[in-house]
Formats: sequence, C-alpha cells, structure tokens
Amino acid sequence: MHAYANSEREAAVESDNPHALIAVMYDELLRSMNSFYANLEKNSADLELRGKSMSRSLTIIYALQSSLNFEAGGEIAENLFRLYEYARQQLLASAKSEESEGIKGAIDSLAEIRDAWRMTGSQNAGQASGTPQAAAQTGAS
Repeated sequence: MHAYANSEREAAVESDNPHALIAVMYDELLRSMNSFYANLEKNSADLELRGKSMSRSLTIIYALQSSLNFEAGGEIAENLFRLYEYARQQLLASAKSEESEGIKGAIDSLAEIRDAWRMTGSQNAGQASGTPQAAAQTGAS
C-alpha cells in the first residue's frame, strides 16, 4: 500500500496537472500534521519525529500559500490563505504549549478542504482548472 501511495505521489508531481499536485500536497500536509499531533503527548512523544513533522507541515503550508492566485481566486483565495495561516499558527502554538486541541481543529478543517478538492478533481476529470477553487489555488483561469 505504501509503494502505491508513493507511485501516486510521484505521478502527480511529474504530471502537468496542478490539481493533482495540490491534492498530493494536501495529503502530505495532513500526514505530517497527524504525525505531529500523534507526538504531542509528553510521555510517549518522539521529539525528533515531531520536529520533522512540524517542519514539513510548515513548508507545505508555505507552498500552498505561495501557490494562491488572489487575482483569479478572489474571496476563495483569501479564505484559503486564512485557513493555511490558521493551521500554521496552530502548529506553532501546539509546539510551544504541547496542547493538542487547536492542531486537531486545523487538521479537521484541512481534511474537509482536501476532500472537497478531490471531489472537484473527480467531478471534472482533470478539467478542474476552470473552477473557482482551482483558479484560487493554482493560478489557473
């Protein structure tokens, strides 16, 4: 199963499909944030893994924020930026306080966006560049 997921990620990265690339970024962000979340417990935390997961999550959030097209995406792009910023702030706050409540909320919100993103891709079968969501996230119009 892990090999299949890796090959799916590699195919999306190598394709000319920005929608698929964003979907992989969402998947990787959620995987990293869940790993961070799982290692917040002081007694059983793998501090090295928590640090790597936090760093990877912050890097992916930055990439998602940087890919937003505010001119084409308008309000959707602004709302996505706010969501990414919220997730970033929750990561930093959870790292400092070791409290999991805020990070769990961010993970849940991002999972909803990821699921909606996947639905737009399957409904449009690769033609999602015309949707407002795709225009907001990938700069397509």
